[in-house]
Amino acid sequence: EYLKQSSRLSNYGRSQVAILDFGSQYSHLIARRVRELHIYCELYSCLVKAEELAEHDIVAIILSGGPSSVYDEGAPHVSPEVWKLIEERQIPV
Repeated sequence: EYLKQSSRLSNYGRSQVAILDFGSQYSHLIARRVRELHIYCELYSCLVKAEELAEHDIVAIILSGGPSSVYDEGAPHVSPEVWKLIEERQIPV
C-alpha cells in the first residue's frame, strides 16, 4: 500500500511539531532547522485531515506559507476540522 506520509511508519506515540506546507519553498529548510534543535517534526500537506493529525501527539504547528494569497480563488486552506482539533487540544500555532 502506498504511504502518504512518513508519519505512517512508527512514530504515533512520539511528540512532534507538525509543519503544514502550503507550497512554500522553505518548508524543508524549516523542518531541518527544527530538527537541528533536536525536536521531532513532520511535514504535512496543508490539506491534511484532522483524523490523521489526531493520531499523533502534536505539541505545536508551524504554517509554512506558499505563493498564493489567502484571498485568491482556489487558494489552499486548513480545514475547519483541523482548526477545531487545534482549539480542542490547545495546540500553539
